[in-house]
Amino acid sequence: MKQAIVAISVTLICVTVVCGIGGISQVYADKRQVPIYCVDRQDGYVAISFDAAWGADKTRRIMDVCDEYGVKATFFLVGFWIDKYPEMVAEISNRGFEIGTHSSTHPQMSKLSADKCREELSVSSKKIFDITGKPVRLFRPPFGDYNNQLLTTASSLGLYTIQWSVDSLDWKGLSAREIAERVQKANSGDIILCHNNSDHIVEALPLIFEAAKLKNLKFLTIGELIYTENYYVDNSGKQILRKDNSALDNA
Repeated sequence: MKQAIVAISVTLICVTVVCGIGGISQVYADKRQVPIYCVDRQDGYVAISFDAAWGADKTRRIMDVCDEYGVKATFFLVGFWIDKYPEMVAEISNRGFEIGTHSSTHPQMSKLSADKCREELSVSSKKIFDITGKPVRLFRPPFGDYNNQLLTTASSLGLYTIQWSVDSLDWKGLSAREIAERVQKANSGDIILCHNNSDHIVEALPLIFEAAKLKNLKFLTIGELIYTENYYVDNSGKQILRKDNSALDNA
């Protein structure tokens, strides 16, 4: 009897759904998890953020300029910065700006164990909550360094991991005009990275905000810019709103 041998090739699409506190639901394709670098939206909204690890003398002036232009920014704070400047943390929150964690000690977190990552995030988030009374929802990895373990740990704590799509490079000593020229390429859905104590950031902000007005761009906090449910993050880091409930969208 002639037998037909049928070879069946099954391609397994690996999809990891990570669910955490506060309704986080992220889908990652091909096993590689990716944080949010930007958001797929065409309504002219962007977000500007300031990482704070060393120094605070420019922070109040940054908030003053933001207030002058009606901009609410997001500040990512390191735990030891919070310890040194608790009154500034309170002022950032009281003036309506958003606060996320930038870790507790600013380590390279891809080299830490899952328990150490959890400690870095939990300790720093609690410090922020104890001062502001507001739960922390956002996390930016130090040095932009991450791996799957870190993203999974952050998500399990209810944190959205945030990178950036427009880098001001303000920490490199660029002039205010050079910083603004880098940032003016921002488009709808972009997340802008700045630092609270860079040399010329205060002088650069009016140039950044005036250029944004010319492009009809408006500012939201990152928490307002991102989607918090029914989304996926593609391989480039763009967060995209899901058009259906399929878990196998091609990211």
